[in-house]
Amino acid sequence: MVAQTFASCGHRLYYHTWKDGQSSTAYEVDFLLAEGKKICPVEVKSSAYRTHASIDAFAKRYSSRTGSRYLIYTKDYAKGQDLICLPVCMVQFLAEDL
Repeated sequence: MVAQTFASCGHRLYYHTWKDGQSSTAYEVDFLLAEGKKICPVEVKSSAYRTHASIDAFAKRYSSRTGSRYLIYTKDYAKGQDLICLPVCMVQFLAEDL
């Protein structure tokens, strides 16, 4: 549903995966959206929304190029220091805004 919403609003769908060289941990970010000259990582969670290691690692690795970070999940809207948590029903507003 999230992919269809982004595509319907004209966003190209980019997915990013990489391994941490030190621990060979695999990370993945579900979507990458452009916000001006910055990249906004988007992670979609169905459960276990309190852990978001991949989006945190992405922001750390590409800190100079990372804009807002978004977590799409099944709970209510919440905003942390640098992470915006959106319920699935609000994805269309994010897609239209970027």
